[in-house]
Amino acid sequence: MYIADESRYEKMKYNRCGKSGLKLPAVSLGLWHNFGDAANYNNMEEICLTAFDNGITHFDLANNYGPSAGSAETNFGLIFAKNFKPYRDEMIISTKAGYYMWPGPYGDLGSRKYLIASLDQSLKRMGLEYVDIFYHHRMDPDTPLEETMEALAQIVRSGKALYVGLSNYDGPTLAKAEKILADSKVPFIINQNRYNILDRTIENNGLKKTSAELGKGIICYSPLHQGILTNRYLDGIPEDSRAFGGKGFLNEDKVKECIDQVFELKKISDERGQTLAEMSLAWLLNSPEITSVLIGASRKSQLLDNLKSIESTTFTAEELEKIENIALRK
Repeated sequence: MYIADESRYEKMKYNRCGKSGLKLPAVSLGLWHNFGDAANYNNMEEICLTAFDNGITHFDLANNYGPSAGSAETNFGLIFAKNFKPYRDEMIISTKAGYYMWPGPYGDLGSRKYLIASLDQSLKRMGLEYVDIFYHHRMDPDTPLEETMEALAQIVRSGKALYVGLSNYDGPTLAKAEKILADSKVPFIINQNRYNILDRTIENNGLKKTSAELGKGIICYSPLHQGILTNRYLDGIPEDSRAFGGKGFLNEDKVKECIDQVFELKKISDERGQTLAEMSLAWLLNSPEITSVLIGASRKSQLLDNLKSIESTTFTAEELEKIENIALRK
């Protein structure tokens, strides 16, 4: 029987999520990769238990995480039922809907029909009565924003989610959505977006600035640029890496186009006494707008290595300027 480490809360920093009453761990565990059908159950369980033992209270999922879609929620549900039930009130569990899940016109995007049905399915897969945060996963240009936001409002009123969030929104759409949700008194507290040293999309599309102005938190996914901001590709592209022969989010061309910047960033991390991954996560946590960083892990040791980032999140002005000059170079 699993018993959580009694010192777990002494190992983690917790940040307030915008102006809300909720705090999230500085480092959260994302189950986007490594928790699907092909993953080893014992390894998945070890990663989750290690995370909780080190103060990671937040586990982030989505309806389509796998592969196959839904399998990450199913596997997490098994781990939860076996180990975490006594700790449910100490956990933040989030999921999302917005990408393709089932055939026909009701299994994608942002309609009321899709969002409510999808969350019902997610709760069944995970064996939960509610999630702590439910996100709309991406903007839908074809569904009225009012319909999508009212669906989120109904989900909160039904007790199936405590808070709501938006993922992959830009600044202007966020501002419109926030007004609708505020008028309905919906606890919208957080945005989840891709952000790292080399990917500044949320700075360029106004999301980071607007989120801060509205008092909303930001949690960053792909904080290591799909693994590029690690030592993984410094000696080429390993055959067992995601980039080798990749055709999706990460491929060899993506690695090659920024590897010179990676080498220069590593020099700074070496001077700081951190690995490149540790420095990249610390750089995000140095920003007051960032509530938490979402890390993925394929093994326990990788998770523990990334947790070292919270030990030093302060940078000198000179270090920040060097990082900026390297990262923004085209």
